[in-house]
Amino acid sequence: MHETVRLELLGLADTDDDELLRLGSQLRRALEELDVVDVRSGRSTTEVSKGAKSGELIAAGSVVVTAASFALRHVLLLADTWLKNRPVRGIRVELEGRVIELGDASAAERERLIGEFLAPREDAPEQQTEERSAEQT
Repeated sequence: MHETVRLELLGLADTDDDELLRLGSQLRRALEELDVVDVRSGRSTTEVSKGAKSGELIAAGSVVVTAASFALRHVLLLADTWLKNRPVRGIRVELEGRVIELGDASAAERERLIGEFLAPREDAPEQQTEERSAEQT
C-alpha cells in the first residue's frame, strides 16, 4: 500500500520564496535516491487568482512523496538528516491529516517524534492480521 506525505520547509524570517524553491529542489533530489514511488514539488493549496495563466502553482519549499508504507520512516529520517545545517527552521510533515514539525529538538527527540507519528501506520497491518486470525477461529 502506498502513502503520500507532504513535506513543507519552514523558512527563517529572512528566507524568500526563491531560496525555499532552491532548498525544496535539493530535498527532492535527495529523496529521489530512496526507493520511493514518486517525488515531486508540492502544489500550492491556495486558489489561483483570476487571470493567472497556470492552473497550478508550485508551493515554495514543498515536496510531496509517495512511497510504500514501510518506506515512510526512511523518508522522514532522510528529511530530518537533510535538515541539519540548512537555513530553515524546520520541516512540517503532513500525512493523512496528521501533522508534525521537525526542527529544534535533539536527534533522539526527533527520532522518537517520527516513531510516534508513524506508529499508527506501522501498527495497522499487524492489527489487521490479528483481527483476521480472531475472525477465523
